[in-house]
Amino acid sequence: MEGRLSIANFTKAFEFYDRDILFTFVIIGISTALIGLFSVAIGGYLVLGENRTAVAILAWFYRWPLFVPFIVEAQCMYMFLAKNGLMNNGFVALGLVDIETTQSLLDWRGIIITFVWKQTPFVALMVAGAMAALDRATIEVARNLGASRLRILVEIVVPQIRPTLIVGLILSFVTTLSVLSVPLMVSGGTPTMLTVDMAYRINAFGDYGVANALGLISYLMTGAVAWIYLRETMRERERT
Repeated sequence: MEGRLSIANFTKAFEFYDRDILFTFVIIGISTALIGLFSVAIGGYLVLGENRTAVAILAWFYRWPLFVPFIVEAQCMYMFLAKNGLMNNGFVALGLVDIETTQSLLDWRGIIITFVWKQTPFVALMVAGAMAALDRATIEVARNLGASRLRILVEIVVPQIRPTLIVGLILSFVTTLSVLSVPLMVSGGTPTMLTVDMAYRINAFGDYGVANALGLISYLMTGAVAWIYLRETMRERERT
């Protein structure tokens, strides 16, 4: 009955959108992992790279996606990743693929590519700053002992900037989880992300109950990630 507490909206949300809930978690999880990987690679090269020209070009170039809004980015990726888009036309012009074999990436792959391209500069900026602030003595000692740049990055640098990296990844997780324009414009198919489902329930049916239930499920995903961060923070405090 109306006015009583009920889990009917949650039941309907899981009944209709269980695949979308799983899809959202997987897409955001993969995107966050790739963002972390590329951010560490960019930050590591900025700090440990020996080619000053390459470092300067990378430092100037990698930040540009920061200034592109998500809705503009989604439109650009739609034109870039389509079957007859800029990427495939470029491959065809270079003779790398035949025009008959080109494929559209306007699906889950396009969503991941868009999220990674957009959020990697944000995390890389934080990571590179943390790496630049480290004591160079340990890095130089490792170099003198013959350690490769990859080993220095993985075994010496990354463990020291781990808290900063975790914060950047959590912020990226929360940001990408809340984006509507990218899954709506880049993919537009099913399964889709929860933000699209919430907008659909409100605009098509005026069903704020199920939309709010989906929103709470998104909050729970965010809460789980925040719990991981708090646990890591407590561990760091115990160590110090």
